[in-house]
Amino acid sequence: MTDQTEIGAIRALLGAKPRPVGWDERRRRIEEVGGAFPLADDIVLEPVDCDGVPGEWSLAPGSDAARVLLYFHGGGYCSGSIASHRTLVTEAGRAAGIRTLAIAYRLAPEHPFPAALEDARRAFAFLRGLGIPAGKIAVGGDSAGGGLTLALLQALIAEGEALPACAWLISPWTDLTLGGETLATKDAADPLIHRGYLEELAAAYLPVGFDARDPRVSPLFADLGGFPPLLVAVGSDETLLSDATRLAARAGAADVAVTLSIYPKMIHAFPLWNAHLAEGRAALAEAGAFMRRHLR
Repeated sequence: MTDQTEIGAIRALLGAKPRPVGWDERRRRIEEVGGAFPLADDIVLEPVDCDGVPGEWSLAPGSDAARVLLYFHGGGYCSGSIASHRTLVTEAGRAAGIRTLAIAYRLAPEHPFPAALEDARRAFAFLRGLGIPAGKIAVGGDSAGGGLTLALLQALIAEGEALPACAWLISPWTDLTLGGETLATKDAADPLIHRGYLEELAAAYLPVGFDARDPRVSPLFADLGGFPPLLVAVGSDETLLSDATRLAARAGAADVAVTLSIYPKMIHAFPLWNAHLAEGRAALAEAGAFMRRHLR
């Protein structure tokens, strides 16, 4: 049963200050709420230059450094950072028993599409250049980072490259045309993501005149055939719920092994607050088991 005290406390944290205005304020705010709970003191962090893209390794005690989760943070392509998602990423690595590599891809509006995808591709090539087999790499991301993960998989398939073993998607933003019905039906329940905000993010990320149905920015419309196994985690109280459910349906129809987990009463990217949210820890445990299974 959902502990309303825990999710209520997270909602209170998110609503404690007025919604930020402007990119700088939004970037500061996501780091503030994402970093509300301290990093575990047994995690070893190491900054790394991924051929020009900033990254950060993390390793929990007993984890296998030869297997890696490559992670792309959320933030609507316009905010978010390694710091804002550090607790999520490092604890996911612990749950899977593997090393993680978090990526600080370039952000819009200063760097619109395709900058983020170029950085994601470079980060994957960096890992492969270290001699890590594709089959020992998992890729993942939340929100926009989930969309970026799916765009990376498309690029690898198009280039004939070996694919990662699996992909983990949290509350993925898959449709920049904003065609999901839950944008309306879940608007009152979602404390974070609303249509007007998404419209602003999409306008910042997409070059003028760019088709929002392009599968590189809206992977819901991609040919998903040949994708590796997917785990999609989403909350029932978020406006992007139908972005996740429609993706899972399309992936299943394309013969992709896909698991869709909908967590009741949970909000957008809820595993961010795993330190004080039981469902967040459950989602990480599910993801850890999923990655262990596919990274054998």
